[in-house]
Amino acid sequence: MSQLTRTVGRAFLGGLAAGGTIAAIGAVRRSKWATELERVNHKGDTVSLAEGPGVTVGATAAAVLGANSPAYAVAAAATGLTSGAVGLYDDIADAKGEKAKGFKGHLGALRKGRLSAGLVKILGISTAGLASAALVDLTNGDLTDPRRHWTRRLWNVGVGGGVIAGAANLINLFDLRPGRALKVVTIVSAPLSRPAGPKSRKATAQGGANTALAVSSAAGAAMADDLDGKTMLGDGGANALGALLGLAYISRTGMIGRHLALAGVAALIATSEKVSFTKVIAETPVLRELDELGRTKS
Repeated sequence: MSQLTRTVGRAFLGGLAAGGTIAAIGAVRRSKWATELERVNHKGDTVSLAEGPGVTVGATAAAVLGANSPAYAVAAAATGLTSGAVGLYDDIADAKGEKAKGFKGHLGALRKGRLSAGLVKILGISTAGLASAALVDLTNGDLTDPRRHWTRRLWNVGVGGGVIAGAANLINLFDLRPGRALKVVTIVSAPLSRPAGPKSRKATAQGGANTALAVSSAAGAAMADDLDGKTMLGDGGANALGALLGLAYISRTGMIGRHLALAGVAALIATSEKVSFTKVIAETPVLRELDELGRTKS
């Protein structure tokens, strides 16, 4: 495949992700469910959660089309659609008065015989993450490599699934101000979307690069309205974009890379329990300027 053909193909994928996102957001905002997806943001303005389903559809469709194997296409579809669906379910449950918050809250609800929406989301994304990691390792031959003990192969799948689920949760933690999560997604996507070279050791590397491209394109398409405070990602959109980024990452790296990523993601999530990311950003000049860039002033 020539360089020109690859460039045109990637441009098409980016356009599909962006166009699909814009079309899906518009369709949801015109649908009979539009009012059910309206929320009040931190400033008291009414915004639409239509962005969540929009970026989920746009990014997932392009990721599936950009897959370089049937197994990877299934992994991309499972990761994006499942994460988006259970995240949206949690968004809707939250609007209906879901009280269980945080892991302790979910366990408390479970002890009372009730499965909270948040726990459904955790289980759904984790299951999709494990299945997708297994498909990636199957495609790359890692899951069937006789040189590795079966416990090591399964462990690697578990770590890969953890990266996907952790990334989904982490991006959601940044969705507290207009455009913030989308900017994080765009920055993280940049190195991951770099085209895989012909000597890449991973069969799924190009699929991962195309997935990251799909995510960044969908984020870019949603950015303007998000910054203007007209739409927001919600759990559905943030979880879908984060999970797809996790999939893109594990598709391009090996066991050591997965462990480093999981440790980093886990550390950030644990830190968020004690430290406000919003406060840290506000008190750091460079981060504050980047965070406010393009945002509509009140």
